[in-house]
Amino acid sequence: MDFNEYQKETRKTAIYPGLGSNFSFPMIGLAGETGEVAEKIKKIIRDKNGVVDEEARREVEKELGDVLWYLAQLATELDIALEDVVSRNLEKIVSRKERDMIHGDGDNR
Repeated sequence: MDFNEYQKETRKTAIYPGLGSNFSFPMIGLAGETGEVAEKIKKIIRDKNGVVDEEARREVEKELGDVLWYLAQLATELDIALEDVVSRNLEKIVSRKERDMIHGDGDNR
């Protein structure tokens, strides 16, 4: 499955107020789910001395899936194709690496 197909399929499960004209709702959901990923990682560090066992890996994977779902909804609300996000981001990161600009400040380095 490619990113655009994922985006299209997840839209079939989207139910929230103002669907189709509400980018705030998926943005809030994305922030919340990102926090849940951080919580899972925190517990791995605190409770498992940083050791990622299969159970922890599955729990983080579930939360990453939720992050991806909300990201897909936010992109859809803003009429942005996930495939474009992925390819443009990779181009940007590769360019930064090639120019030895991975470190530093600012979005346009």
